[in-house]
Amino acid sequence: MNTTSKTTLTVLVAAMMLGGCATYTGQTRDPDDPNRTRNNALIGAGIGAVAGLLSGSDATERRQRAMVGAGVGGLAGGAIGAYQDRQEAELRRQTAGTGINVSRSGDVIVLNLPNGVTFDFNSAVLKPQFHPALIKVGSTLSQYNQTIIEVTGHTDSVGSDAVNQRLSEQRAGSVAGFLMGQGLMRERFEVVGMGETRPIADNATEFGRAQNRRVEIRVLPLRS
Repeated sequence: MNTTSKTTLTVLVAAMMLGGCATYTGQTRDPDDPNRTRNNALIGAGIGAVAGLLSGSDATERRQRAMVGAGVGGLAGGAIGAYQDRQEAELRRQTAGTGINVSRSGDVIVLNLPNGVTFDFNSAVLKPQFHPALIKVGSTLSQYNQTIIEVTGHTDSVGSDAVNQRLSEQRAGSVAGFLMGQGLMRERFEVVGMGETRPIADNATEFGRAQNRRVEIRVLPLRS
């Protein structure tokens, strides 16, 4: 992207962000309004997307640069695996019996938050009984702060594409907003909704659809 294009994009982005601030101030009459934390989370994700457009790099690199800029150091070599081993063990201990499934893919830790324990039907409001489990997750992620946090919402195939996309975004935003409310740095987060596009089970059965309705938290090491 040339300098003129970058400047033009910066102006457009600034205008959009100012417009967004005029529409949403962060103030609400209801302190428990899920829109407050959800919108804050999505605003953070939007700012990250802007940075990526300007630099031409991907989301993970965006977050890594933002965290380094905020003074968080990265990991290298064998320290990465050992760091993630300790964090995975703590997350498993903290989430035991909560319905959250913890798995590992290489150096990436994945937390699967099933819809049944996280949200009511067709709702993006976190169930109050799930708050303690998410507080424990937030506490661990705060302790292990040399990581990037990707929060992704998913749905089953019932309903229209547009409705499923919107619901997946709202649910991801609710989870991310709750975690940010525990004091986690916004720079660590990438928040997206995938709608019905990434099933992990067969949507032809109720069992499969229940598995597909989920929010995933992927915890990636910050590399130096």
